[in-house]
Parts: sequence; C-alpha cells; structure tokens
Amino acid sequence: MMGSMAAFVLNDTMTKTTGGNVPLFQLLFLRGLISIGLILVLWGRLGPMHLRLSARDWKLVAIRSAAEVGASYFFVTALFNMPLANLSAILQSLPLTVTLGAALVYREKVGWRRFSAILVGFAGVLLIVKPGTAGFNIWSVYALIAVFFVTIRDLSTRRLSKAVPSMTVTLAAVLSVTCFSAFAQLSTPWQPVSTAHWMAITAAAFFVLIGYYLSIQTMRVGDVSFIAPFRYTGLIWALILGWFVFGDWPVPSTLAGAAIVAATGLFTLYRERKTTRPLPPL
Repeated sequence: MMGSMAAFVLNDTMTKTTGGNVPLFQLLFLRGLISIGLILVLWGRLGPMHLRLSARDWKLVAIRSAAEVGASYFFVTALFNMPLANLSAILQSLPLTVTLGAALVYREKVGWRRFSAILVGFAGVLLIVKPGTAGFNIWSVYALIAVFFVTIRDLSTRRLSKAVPSMTVTLAAVLSVTCFSAFAQLSTPWQPVSTAHWMAITAAAFFVLIGYYLSIQTMRVGDVSFIAPFRYTGLIWALILGWFVFGDWPVPSTLAGAAIVAATGLFTLYRERKTTRPLPPL
C-alpha cells in the first residue's frame, strides 16, 4: 500500500505539472494509451493475465471500472484546481470510508470505538474542506466525490475471487478510463502537446500503472481495516512534492484536519484489528 500511494502521488505530480495546458480528457486519453502500451510490453512479467472470468467476477470488474472512471474525472479535475497536499488531505478519509463501507456492505464487525473514531475522522474532513467558509469551493466537493468512487472501487476489488489476475483488473481499469476519455475529448478541440508535457504524461502513465497494480494486489490480500491506514503515507509524499514542485504548503487548519483523520484511522487499526473476521462469501 505504501508503494501504491507513492506511485499515485508521483502520478498526480506529473499530471499537475501540465498545468491544464492539455485538456482534461485529452490528457486522460493519452495517459491511458501509454499505460496500455506499457501493459502490453510487461505482459506476463507482472503476473498472469487472461479473460476467463466468472459472470460474478466480470460484474465486479465492471463496477470497479465504472468507479475508476468516476474517480479519475473528479480527482483530476480537483487536482488541476487545488493544491496537491490539500487534495491528498481530503483523500486521507479513504481508510474511514472503506472501513465504514466494509461494515455496511460486507457486514464486517465494527466496534463502537472504531465507529466513534470514524465520526471523529469525518469531523477532521470537515476541518479540511471548511464548508460554509470562504476557503470552501466546488473543487473540495469534487475531491469528496472522488473519495466516494474510490471507496466503491476498493470494495469491489476486495470481492474479486483469487482466480482473477490483478493485471486483468488493471487492464480493465485503464481501458475503461481510456475509452471514456476518447469519447469525452471529442467535445473539445485537440491541443498540440509539447515535448515537456509528453514526458510528464508518459511518466504519469508509468506511475499510475504501478499504482493500479500495487493497489489491486494489496486490496485483495489481508483485512481491509489493516491495509487502509497505510494510505496515510500518501499525505507525506503529497506534502513533500507539493512544497518542492509547486511551492504549496497547507494552512494550519488543513494540517490539523489531516492529523485528526490520520489519528482516527490509526486508532481503528489499534483497537479493532484483532477482532476482524474473514469476509463472508456472496
């Protein structure tokens, strides 16, 4: 999970360096094409890949891929319009939403202490997005919607059978985002891409592919509530790269909110990891 978070933040950094000079859907389309090319080059080197899936697994892959499309659109839109570290701070609510989702959808046991920690964690999220204040904007809402879609994505990944190769799921995700972007970008004029932006998009494609693969591998092994807190390492990367590359540093209230969210997530792990049970079959 730590490797996945590092890869995703590096992808975000490379994407953000384009500065909106490449239209959103054109960027996602080009990044997707390069990612597909990398998958073909790496075919078989990162594990098996086949399409012999059960109807149940195909349904889960479809749900996951649709969630990936939604997450990509809302996340990248927010990324172009708000500081990297602020966006990452909002995304730190994912361990809480995944834990809550696992309890609601999969009936994982969540004790009162962990449930209370989730509520406190969401209060930390409110401190980050600051609803009702001058610091609140639509891009914070986009980030929260991205969290919703990523939660669906991760929970769907968790239900896939072990017979489904992780590279197959990765390919499905990349194809879905690429195909959606291919149609969506027809609504905007195609813009020429500079050499520097090509390099950034290529690097982003590499890092997002690694992030996809590691995230899928991680979410399919072990307990969701144990894995989720390691997402917080992404905030460290975002703080460092946001300051070093873009000169951004969050205001104290954002840092405080992120600290609350991280602390509550770690508390849920400490209090409840010994009481987790295997997921019931469908």
